[in-house]
Amino acid sequence: MATVAAEARVFLEVRRRLRSALLILGDSKEGGLPMAVSVTPSSLRMQSPGGCTELRLPAGVRLAPSSCRGLQHVPGDGLHLRLHARAECCPELISVFNQSSQAQECCTFYCQSCGEVVIRDRMLLRVLPLPGDNWGALVDEWCCHPNPFANKPLHPQENDCFTGDCFYLVNLKSDLWQPRPEGAPMETHHPSSENHLKLTPKANTKVICKRCKVMLGETVSSETTKFYMTEIIILPSERNFPIIPRSQFVQSIIAQCMVELSSARSTFRFTIQGHDDKVYILLWLLNSDSLVIESLGQSTSIQRFPVLEDVLKADASSAWNAVKVLYQPCIKSRNAELSSLWENDISVHSLTLPSTTCLELLLILSKSNAILPPSLRCMNSFQARKLSQRD
Repeated sequence: MATVAAEARVFLEVRRRLRSALLILGDSKEGGLPMAVSVTPSSLRMQSPGGCTELRLPAGVRLAPSSCRGLQHVPGDGLHLRLHARAECCPELISVFNQSSQAQECCTFYCQSCGEVVIRDRMLLRVLPLPGDNWGALVDEWCCHPNPFANKPLHPQENDCFTGDCFYLVNLKSDLWQPRPEGAPMETHHPSSENHLKLTPKANTKVICKRCKVMLGETVSSETTKFYMTEIIILPSERNFPIIPRSQFVQSIIAQCMVELSSARSTFRFTIQGHDDKVYILLWLLNSDSLVIESLGQSTSIQRFPVLEDVLKADASSAWNAVKVLYQPCIKSRNAELSSLWENDISVHSLTLPSTTCLELLLILSKSNAILPPSLRCMNSFQARKLSQRD
C-alpha cells in the first residue's frame, strides 16, 4: 500500500542490556489527531486522517508486539508505549587510539577541523597508555625501597605515542616541520592519564594548526607535545583523510572516553574543563547501551533518522548507538556551588580539552537536548542528552 505524507514524529530508544524499548509517537499539530498504530517485529505504522507513515526498523532490531504495555498520553510528547525489544550487540569497545592506528605502523596525524597534515609518515613502534592519576603515590605505598620513578617525567621517545584519557603525547624531535607553540615551554612534573603534568605558567604554549588556526594541543617540553583527541585524527599513511562532521566527531570522542573510563575506573561523573582550568560542563553518564531511532515525519517512507544538522545527509545512518548523559553548564558562574562540590569529589573524573572545544560540546549538548521529546529533556535539575558513538 502506498503511504501518504503525515506529520507524525517517531522516537524509539532500545536498551540492549534490558531488552526493552520506549516508543514515543507524537503529532506536530497541537491537540493531536486520532491515530491507529500497528506494531510488527520489523516496522511501525501510524494511520491518521492526514495519511499514513511507516517506519521500517534497521536490520538486527526486533520488537515484540504482544508485550506492549504502559500506554499513556503525555502532554507535549504524544503517546508513550513500552515493549520488549532486541537489538544486535554493539561491536566490542576498542581504544580511541586503536580505531585509527596500531603500533608498528606508519601513521599520519591530521588536524580534524581542516585536514592539514600535522605529522607525516611517523612510524609508531610503541603505543602505550599513561598510568592513572596518583600513580606515584601507589608506587610509594607498594614499594619497600625508594620510588625509582621519583622526579622522572614520562616523556615518549622518538617512535613512541603515549595515550591519556583524552590526549596523545608524541615526540617531535625528528620532524622537519613541527606545529610551533606560541611561547616557550613550561616546567613539568609527573605525568598521569588524568593530570599528566603540572604546568608552571610561564608562557603561552598552545600548538596551533597553521591552516585553520585551531588549537591542537600544548607543548610539554622542548621535544614532547600533547595533542588533544578531539582535534587530531591519526591514520595509516596509505589512507586518505576522512571528512567527518565536526559535531559528530567531538561527541563520539567524548562518548567513548567516558565509556572507557566508566568501565576501567567505575566512575560515572565527569567535569569538562578547558586548558585554562575553568570548568565548562558537568556530565553524568547514565547508560551506554542505547540504540536510538528517530524521525520527524519529514518523508512518507522513513528510512533516515536525523540527529544534528550536519548529519542531515543522504547517507546518514538509519540508527545510531548512543550514551545517555545528564549535563549542567557551568559558564558565566552558573552552577558554581555544584561545580565546586564535584571538583572536590574524588569519584568525579576531569577531562581537559581546548576551551573552544568545551564550548562546542556545550552547544552540541544544548541543540541535541532541544530535539528530544520534552519529557526526556530533564531529570531533576539536570538536562538530558544522548551522545552518538562512532561504529
